[in-house]
Amino acid sequence: MKVLFLSHLLCFSFPLFASLLASINSGMQMFSAHAFNPFVLNPENDGGSSVFWKRGSPQAPNNYTPSVVDCPSTKPSIRNASQLSQNETSWLYIRRNNTIGPLRDLLVRSNITGFDVNNYINNVSRNGSLLPNIGIAVSGGGYRALMNGAGAVAAFDNRTAHSTSKGELGGLLQASTYIAGLSGGSWLVGSLYANNLSTIQSILNTKPATSSLWQFENSVIKGPSTLSASQYWGGMARDVKDKEQAGYNTTITDYWGRGLSYQLVNTSDGGVAYTYSSIADDPFLKAGNAPLPIIIADERPPGQLLIPGNATIFEFNPWEMGTFDPTTFAFSPVRYVGSNFSGGSLAVNGSCVRGYDNIGFVMGTSSSLFNQAFLTLNASSGPSQPVANAISNILQNIGENNQDIAAWPNPFYHYANDTNQNAQTTLLTLVDGGEDLQNIPLHPLIQPLRHVDVIFAIDSSADTDTKWPNGTSLVATYQRSQNSALENGTGFPSIPDQNTFLNLGLNSRPTFFGCNASNLTSPSPLIVYIPNSPYSYLSNVSTFQLSYNNTERNAIVQNGYDVATMGNGTQDAQWPTCVGCAILARSFNHTGTAVPSACVQCFQKFCWDGTVNSSTPAPYEPTLAVKRSAAKPIEPSST
Repeated sequence: MKVLFLSHLLCFSFPLFASLLASINSGMQMFSAHAFNPFVLNPENDGGSSVFWKRGSPQAPNNYTPSVVDCPSTKPSIRNASQLSQNETSWLYIRRNNTIGPLRDLLVRSNITGFDVNNYINNVSRNGSLLPNIGIAVSGGGYRALMNGAGAVAAFDNRTAHSTSKGELGGLLQASTYIAGLSGGSWLVGSLYANNLSTIQSILNTKPATSSLWQFENSVIKGPSTLSASQYWGGMARDVKDKEQAGYNTTITDYWGRGLSYQLVNTSDGGVAYTYSSIADDPFLKAGNAPLPIIIADERPPGQLLIPGNATIFEFNPWEMGTFDPTTFAFSPVRYVGSNFSGGSLAVNGSCVRGYDNIGFVMGTSSSLFNQAFLTLNASSGPSQPVANAISNILQNIGENNQDIAAWPNPFYHYANDTNQNAQTTLLTLVDGGEDLQNIPLHPLIQPLRHVDVIFAIDSSADTDTKWPNGTSLVATYQRSQNSALENGTGFPSIPDQNTFLNLGLNSRPTFFGCNASNLTSPSPLIVYIPNSPYSYLSNVSTFQLSYNNTERNAIVQNGYDVATMGNGTQDAQWPTCVGCAILARSFNHTGTAVPSACVQCFQKFCWDGTVNSSTPAPYEPTLAVKRSAAKPIEPSST
């Protein structure tokens, strides 16, 4: 059997991957003195406790099996996407106000010469539309993306030790309105929010004896060390079988999502009753104390195998799942997504269903490309024979052509019949959000209704032969923005070709795209592109490497921190100032504020100036920005 994967992630053969899994199953298992160290806590912010998170409430009525419940007094229904939901609109009033203090602190530390931060913030905070609106997008790329993205989030988090020191970017997370994840990036976003937005440091510091969150030594194939193979796989098989016997479609994504939950949600039962919609009820989100988390996936129409660039992009936020794309242009309450909707409504006597939005299943949907890991299972290298047989039965039922899908009840059945490709089927088939080459989840953040001014795009893609980014995701999003049938009012800045990224070094350092708003045909956020690159560690590990010891895990997180901060500003002392200028760029335009000379210098340094060099580049083989001997080693936690 041959399977073609997208080249920007990784091309591999099944025999090679099977060998990798066999190795996993047989047990294969730095910077300056004041750099981020995941084993140094910030007692002022974290309280000095050994465990820092309390998980959200497990709200599914019957564990993993979706179940009929009483409908709320106002029955759930489908709404068109011509505006934001009332839930998001109401939440934004709270969240935007809460970003003012952290934004002020961050801009003061940015030290923009000649710019009065306090006066500026006092003026723009009177009008929320003028206040800089920040989004963070974390790309796919398996555990590499989770760990590299975690380093960036740690750098942006003012709870991280030393993150508010000179050269640091702490507070950017607290000043942001949205954070989006895709595939491996969705694992980061989903895991953090399933655990009440734990700090990265608290996760890395916690000893395995206390909690096994983010313990990647045992892969998803092998399962946690606290469970035998029969307990782990047997439990997953029972969960999926119960869902199937209740009348719901199941695919290999159900197993994949359940496996992810053991590492990323981390309850003794793998978070079997934890739902994505439960995040909406968590006090920290209700109080507007964190950005809104969004996870995305692509729709695959019936009978279609390859995902085109014009595929409908669906998002999951804590209140809704749906799409702004004009194909469907609608949203459904994610809490009741399993209910029997037709034509946008429930029947008069129709019942409501809850529990379909299991948080592991949502993360698994966004990363369904990894289903292929499970397709290699057999009795000798994987789980027990009964479990292997159960998986084989699922594969036989769904057929080879649908092995990578996640099966969702279609809430948009008989909705938008003229444009919705899935309007005539009760099954909504979703796949990995990066299968359309848009590996950075920019789509929900460039929607005009959200008015995002600047997006910090963390790219952990494996585009080159040596598994580093080359701008492919930005190119794909730009090309999609040129499709008048899909753009729906969204704007996106011009992006050069991948050869130009390599020839000009745009993939080895942060670059701003869309600096001159007057050159854009439609309003667009400024894109701050932050590609994975080697600072203190060679973090270009394979997308499909599923096992990491804590030393390597921490080193990749450390490198991600160094990438986001440009080595605490040691690679470019002006970087923190330029981040502040990027945040303010659109607000300067909105308010007619003269751009400070320091920002003019920043834009000259970091903005792509339109130069193109499409000649064939030399093989991309970067070296460490900081010599290993000069990097502060990260000590592993006790195991």
